[in-house]
Amino acid sequence: MAARYMLVVAHTGRQDSLDAAVAVSRQLIAAGVVPVMKPDEHADVAAKAPDLAEIKVLGETVGIEDLELVIVLGGDGTILRAAELVRGSSAPLLGVNLGHVGFLAESERDNLTEAVTRALGRDYLVEERMTLAVRVKVASEVVYETWALNEATVEKASRERMLEVVIEVDGRPLSSFGCDGVVMSTPTGSTAYAFSAGGPVVWPGVDAMLLVPLSPHALFGRALVVGPESVFAVEVLERTQGTGVLWCDGRRTHDLPPGARVVVRRSDVPVRLARLHQGPFTDRLVGKFNLPTSGWRGPANNDGASV
Repeated sequence: MAARYMLVVAHTGRQDSLDAAVAVSRQLIAAGVVPVMKPDEHADVAAKAPDLAEIKVLGETVGIEDLELVIVLGGDGTILRAAELVRGSSAPLLGVNLGHVGFLAESERDNLTEAVTRALGRDYLVEERMTLAVRVKVASEVVYETWALNEATVEKASRERMLEVVIEVDGRPLSSFGCDGVVMSTPTGSTAYAFSAGGPVVWPGVDAMLLVPLSPHALFGRALVVGPESVFAVEVLERTQGTGVLWCDGRRTHDLPPGARVVVRRSDVPVRLARLHQGPFTDRLVGKFNLPTSGWRGPANNDGASV
């Protein structure tokens, strides 16, 4: 029988995450599954639990193409890091929240053992989430390419200076203004930076992309929602004093001189998430944001008829 490999990703610089990584590794090994870790995280776990010799190091004898599943122990930032680590792999990500909101996580720390048990039994469904393909051009030359699960953000590099931009949709200019930046987001990212900037919450099942200006100095600075085949572009105007900067998922960055053009479209490579619970997204919103629902009586009125 072929070996089963599961990547364990954790913030091992934190004691609770390190302890969780050790516990998960022990549970995997006991079930005959080989845990795999990044070199630095492997070193931390080996120092904590030197008896766990069965753990393999990613990139040495095991590649991302060998992985069955990625178990992520942490908050959304750790899940974004794991998605970057296995980009292009078919292995889905199963998040166990050890952070605060943990919107992308599927389970909480109290249910860690149960989540791993279900992973071992392949008792989960895989949900594909849209990602963005991001390209930076300067004088018609492509100088940088990357991707994003949550958002690509064009921001000002200097706090005291405004960024002057023009936004474009499907090859046509829409508006130019000064601002702190522009967020271009997936539905997954609609509850992240775009949400903080005042953008709408978009259900994950909706194929769409969002554009949300950050503090626009303009009469028209509304958030936009477009179809998945549309293309956004943000140009840093030559009159900008200073430079801008591109951030993707808060992890990958590239400087944007005046004249730079950032083009964002749907990527052909989604991120795959392992789902243990198939409840409505509404319930996830209520739970993660602790939204008040007192007074709700349900879909039936007093005479029992469906509303």
